[in-house]
Amino acid sequence: MKIRKALPSDAKAIAKVHVDSWMTTYRNIVPDSYLDGLTYGAREQLWNENLKQCTVFVAETEAGEVIGFADCGNERSGAYPGIEGELYAIYILESYQGQNIGKRLMQAVSKELLDKGIQSMLVWVLKDNSFSGFYEKLGGKVINEKYITIAGKQIPELAYEWRDVRRILK
Repeated sequence: MKIRKALPSDAKAIAKVHVDSWMTTYRNIVPDSYLDGLTYGAREQLWNENLKQCTVFVAETEAGEVIGFADCGNERSGAYPGIEGELYAIYILESYQGQNIGKRLMQAVSKELLDKGIQSMLVWVLKDNSFSGFYEKLGGKVINEKYITIAGKQIPELAYEWRDVRRILK
């Protein structure tokens, strides 16, 4: 398994991981109508833009298949004094989960933020996501809850913070 910075040519593979992960992770949380409307093509367009604006890491197999990704950058809201960085997303194909890939992606993100002089980070996670414990195991602490609307449904999200992302590197 290899973790590396994503290239513009990875947009299609990242889009596939994104859509497939949403289908397995958020079924029964996000309305089916929304999930069933996700397309690889639309997500590829999104990732073509995202790759220009933030740092993205991919996890790939020895054969070069992208099976996970994480992206990060500056905290976007400005509403959390002292928190400068944000993990925007992290997804791993279901068949590769539980193999320490998420931790390795989180470590890559943490190193990237530290290299940019950013020591703190947050991530927003759907509250009913069964993988919330992953963030807690890495030292994340819940600091806020809000609701987002997806396809007309109010869904609670939790913000996890790390005041010092070096904790993730241990």
